[in-house]
Amino acid sequence: MGSTRGVAGVARIIVIGGGTAGTAAALALHRAGFDVTVHEAHPDSAEDIGAFLTLATNGLRALAQFDAVSAVTSVGFPLTTLRVLDGTGTELARRPLAGVQDPLLPYRCLRRGELNAALQSEAARRGIDVRHGARLASVEDGPDDVTVRFTDGSTATGDLLIGADGLNSTVRRTIAPAVDPRYSGEHVLYGYTTEAPVAGPTDLFTLIRGSAAAFGYAVSPAGETYWFARVSGDPLSAEDLANGTPARWRDLLLPLLRKDATPAAGMVAATTDSILVTNATEMPPATPWRAGRALLIGDAAHAASPATGQGASMALEDAVVLAKALRDAPDTESALTVYETLRRPRVEHNIITSGRISRGAHSPATVRPGSLGGPGTTAAPVGDDDLVRQLDWDTNLWTMVTDSSPAGDRG
Repeated sequence: MGSTRGVAGVARIIVIGGGTAGTAAALALHRAGFDVTVHEAHPDSAEDIGAFLTLATNGLRALAQFDAVSAVTSVGFPLTTLRVLDGTGTELARRPLAGVQDPLLPYRCLRRGELNAALQSEAARRGIDVRHGARLASVEDGPDDVTVRFTDGSTATGDLLIGADGLNSTVRRTIAPAVDPRYSGEHVLYGYTTEAPVAGPTDLFTLIRGSAAAFGYAVSPAGETYWFARVSGDPLSAEDLANGTPARWRDLLLPLLRKDATPAAGMVAATTDSILVTNATEMPPATPWRAGRALLIGDAAHAASPATGQGASMALEDAVVLAKALRDAPDTESALTVYETLRRPRVEHNIITSGRISRGAHSPATVRPGSLGGPGTTAAPVGDDDLVRQLDWDTNLWTMVTDSSPAGDRG
């Protein structure tokens, strides 16, 4: 189309999906000097506002690389301590969470919609174009550029297409049409209440190893209890998910929680209307991430069950590594190879680890506390020092990867 190629042969980048992965990628790519436009099908920023999540230290470290920590920490509340209880209410462990020594890096609990809105507001403040309300219909990958068509008849053309459109990604259907998310063995309920008969520090996250469900909760500074429950069993049907009511979800969950002597049942009983339920799903490892001028990131590429609580943090890492790879590599193909080389081992380890927890392969109370919901892992095999180097904005990823490769593999 006659555009002048920029860094790595890319001048214009189209991002499909304005959630955490897509908007964070836009912010990081903008900082790296790219012209980027985000297209979000939802008419505003409040998609998935019902569910809450935890941002781990690695996610906040990623945010810091494109100067978005303050935008995100303006919502939600920090968590500094993890407590684990058994089904009798006995405390099994109490540990500080990672990042408590750095005021920018403590874990943060917030609603997904709050995170999306904060990132989109920051993108708008920086002049990044985020367009709402048009749903992707098709992708046409050409020799010189890629064109996307939307259901409203509009089109957009760029040098690279980033599919950050989540678990049911339309972009993924053009890259890996035979691959679908799979059920990971449990359904998850989220709720909020200001009436729970529990008080406690607002920086404490409590995980309960129940006999019939895993349960976690935190109390906000405003006195609102955020809770989740993970229940093993067959997936809920689409009809159940569409027609379920808070009363029905309470009736489903309370008999399981009342088997134990913990505060979980009281919290759920006190929750009258704010309950959300979803089947936990994951992308199969080895799912193709790219074809031609299109690349998948975030949940579209590597969704995991929520058991390790790392979904949003992994998406934020994706954003930084992608922007740096495109900034540092000599051409687009090399950049996307560097990106996949660095990201795939880490995120697929997280898929496997989280899936094992969801399927009951090992107790979440025995896992090293690197993230919440599990209480989690550090998503090895990438070590902490290597991750810090990968995310550090001043580290050249092309040099890092080629210098560590055998001479015959460089190129």
